[in-house]
Amino acid sequence: MPERVMPGRPDGLITLGAADALWVELTATSAVPTTSGAFTCSPAHARLGYVLLGGHVVPTARASGGQWSVPEAEVRRAAAELNAVGMDRRDLVRIGPFGGAPRRECREEAPLRWRQRITGELRELGGVERAARRAAGRPHHLAGIDWRQMLVERTRDGTQRTWWLPRAVVRLLDAAEHAETQWVQAAQTCQASTAVTKPPPSRPRPAAAADGPQTTSPNGPAAALRPYTAELEGQLYSVLSRKPGTSRRVAGWACAVCRAAPAAVLDHCHEHGYVRAPVCQSCNTQERPDHLYSNDIRVANRYTRLFHTDNDDWLRHWHRCPGCRARTTLPLPHLAAWTAHIACRSLRPTHRASGGRRPCGVLRVSWTGSQQASRSCLFTVAVDFCPSGEHRVLARVPYREAAERFRVWLAETAPAVAAAAGPDRLDGLPAQSRPVIADTSGEGLALF
Repeated sequence: MPERVMPGRPDGLITLGAADALWVELTATSAVPTTSGAFTCSPAHARLGYVLLGGHVVPTARASGGQWSVPEAEVRRAAAELNAVGMDRRDLVRIGPFGGAPRRECREEAPLRWRQRITGELRELGGVERAARRAAGRPHHLAGIDWRQMLVERTRDGTQRTWWLPRAVVRLLDAAEHAETQWVQAAQTCQASTAVTKPPPSRPRPAAAADGPQTTSPNGPAAALRPYTAELEGQLYSVLSRKPGTSRRVAGWACAVCRAAPAAVLDHCHEHGYVRAPVCQSCNTQERPDHLYSNDIRVANRYTRLFHTDNDDWLRHWHRCPGCRARTTLPLPHLAAWTAHIACRSLRPTHRASGGRRPCGVLRVSWTGSQQASRSCLFTVAVDFCPSGEHRVLARVPYREAAERFRVWLAETAPAVAAAAGPDRLDGLPAQSRPVIADTSGEGLALF
């Protein structure tokens, strides 16, 4: 292994090549695969004053002779943070392609924009397998993470390809994008402040010392994310989304659900139009129903988190909408998923399998009508892909019955959320809900 610490440098700086080798060595046992070239291959931004490693920004410095280097302690810190991340390869998030998302060209020294980079490269190379063959032998990474080892390609209806990454990796890359944005903004603010407070010198300044580091990075760390404390409660998404500066304001919050990643979008109720809270891309994807058609959703395994392991956080989040809180229910697609996943759980058959019995097929729930005409709204819970082909429709549940079951379950499962719900807990609620955005099969990010 090459010498890590540059000779004669008591400040602990190491060359970019040594940093590459150190990063691979320190993260060899990480659950998230890493790759060499994190400091020397695109999209590393060593010449711009920083390099991204996971969700961490490592500053770079240039010493005499134009040689770039980085602090060894920062590389070790970033590796320790990555090694602490757990990853479930089965918990996947769709990252593209999304038909409504704008296509942006990502140059070598452009911001990370990892979704656009992955989508653009896979479209150009023609899929995961072909891209892997053409890229064999050359390091390719995003923030030091080898995304190719974890990318999953799926085909819908035999024609449309979709690409997926583990949720833990999506959160890391989202955090990297946010850290980069904060870093660049802090650097620009620092430069602007210097330009204002220090007038141009009357004579040329002497050159910096030959052994002193020169960096374009800001002097201090980026500002910490602030927790969301209901600042946007009761506001309509259709109004707030048009206000200038909203995107920058959202980026300053931590995700209101996981409270760990930086917020990226304003989640809102599609039935009532109210803003719920700023959330990260990962939580926003997890919250979005998996529509097959406009009135038909597939109940995926991620609903276990929404209604079991993390149900208190998610129920509290959904009831940030004044309309849903006053009705003590959920938006129609979410109530349909709850009905299939919770209320009809005992009706789902099981089949023999190695190691025991497994639930039959894949749950699907569709509905007729809408919550606006609750008397005629009906949920139909069915099973797709039954191994024996014998199971079809499991139950038909009227909307009013499903809503009442949910109220009872909510009071037992999340009493604090239930106590804050109901029409007597809210003043000034509109007499009629006003949908402002159609709940579609959701070409993903196009809605936000």
